[in-house]
Amino acid sequence: MNSYDVAVIGSGPGGYVAAIRCAQLGMKTAIIEKYSTLGGTCLNVGCIPSKALLDSSHHFEDAVKHFDTHGIELPGDVKVNLEKMIARKQAVVDQTTGGIDFLMKKNNIDVYQGLGSFKDATHINIAGEETIEIEAKHTIIATGSKPSSLPFINIDKERIITSTEALKLKEIPKHLVVIGGGVIGLELGQVYRRLGAEVTVVEYMDRIIPTMDAGLSKELNKVFKKAKFKMNVSHKVKSVERVGDEVIIKADNKKGEEIEIKGDYCLVSVGRRPYTDGLNSEAAGVKLNDRGQVEVNDHLQTSASNIYAIGDVIKGAMLAHKAEEEGVFVAETIAGQKPHIDYNLIPGVVYTWPEVAAVGKSEEQLKEAGVAYKSGSFPMRALGRSRASMDIDGFVKILADKTTDEILGVHMIGARAADMIAEAVVAMEFRASAEDVSRMSHAHPTYTEAIKEAALAATEDRALHI
Repeated sequence: MNSYDVAVIGSGPGGYVAAIRCAQLGMKTAIIEKYSTLGGTCLNVGCIPSKALLDSSHHFEDAVKHFDTHGIELPGDVKVNLEKMIARKQAVVDQTTGGIDFLMKKNNIDVYQGLGSFKDATHINIAGEETIEIEAKHTIIATGSKPSSLPFINIDKERIITSTEALKLKEIPKHLVVIGGGVIGLELGQVYRRLGAEVTVVEYMDRIIPTMDAGLSKELNKVFKKAKFKMNVSHKVKSVERVGDEVIIKADNKKGEEIEIKGDYCLVSVGRRPYTDGLNSEAAGVKLNDRGQVEVNDHLQTSASNIYAIGDVIKGAMLAHKAEEEGVFVAETIAGQKPHIDYNLIPGVVYTWPEVAAVGKSEEQLKEAGVAYKSGSFPMRALGRSRASMDIDGFVKILADKTTDEILGVHMIGARAADMIAEAVVAMEFRASAEDVSRMSHAHPTYTEAIKEAALAATEDRALHI
């Protein structure tokens, strides 16, 4: 039987990063993955493939709608070859997951393919082509999450689908109905809207991206309506039925009136659930809570002291970069170090176009906590860089403490917001004031000038270019 200092169950961003950090710290490390490729949901059927399709569909939309304005004339009609687009997406996935294989070899991490389940707190059975057993002083549970559904929906993976199937459709839907106005539904909805599908979004809450600042929701809703999305918020879906090649969705609107929506595909994107199937956690003394999450303390230790859990399978936002931070945190904790994670400074991003990103507290949270704050905003359309690229939707908003001027939250929607949010994270990590940021030189012309201008607006309402 092979023995290890650390065994990691699950090879998504949390798991493989944890394994690498353990190996870097001199621990003999193994990683267990039930699927044939490493990388988990994110690399195989999540973050990476969805971004590939978002980029491809964005190129198509630019060619159809914007090239002529730029003085680029294409002979004949611009057409979508969906099969080729999906193949390119898969090539990106294959290259990325192959990179994880390389990293495992480079760091001398033993990779086991099969379903890992606890025999006890220090022994793990791995059911692959044959069942083998390994021993581990410490185990890190990084089993991730799966798409959630609603109890009355039968997901047939053909017409009633999850994000996994939406990434490999054989045809462009005529009418895609998206249940759920969160990150996943809006990103994939935008992919197919750009390619020509009619898209209807049905959201239970009173706004899309309901966990983010209300100003961001309002602006993104405006952009989507301009792109001819049909947006139905405050709608409670009560039935989803497939009849032949048609899907019929019935929902109650906020007045309690029943509406019916018909489409040829229905994407169910109502969130994700922690995945522990087959883990046999009880054999190791690992407790789950009533939501199916692995219970952990502040050190991400489970009820079994030598077993830790990270990522989507525990409490908190289901984000790949949160899982990565937790993977490093646990590896360093096992090694006897004193790492730290500030969960308030883990950014959230929606990769629509315009992109949406935020870190820290929203206005709603500050109001609820009774914190006195000031706000400074700056519209993207006032930037020369935005006008040059024709990306004029959106704004940057900075919230700062009314007394100390310390930045408490940054919320942005616009071109490259996903990349720009890192500046806000750095500023807040070092507890910068709005004035600190306002006095830092930002290259001109760039999108990030909006951050400086919003900081000026938050400081003494003295933005320069508006």
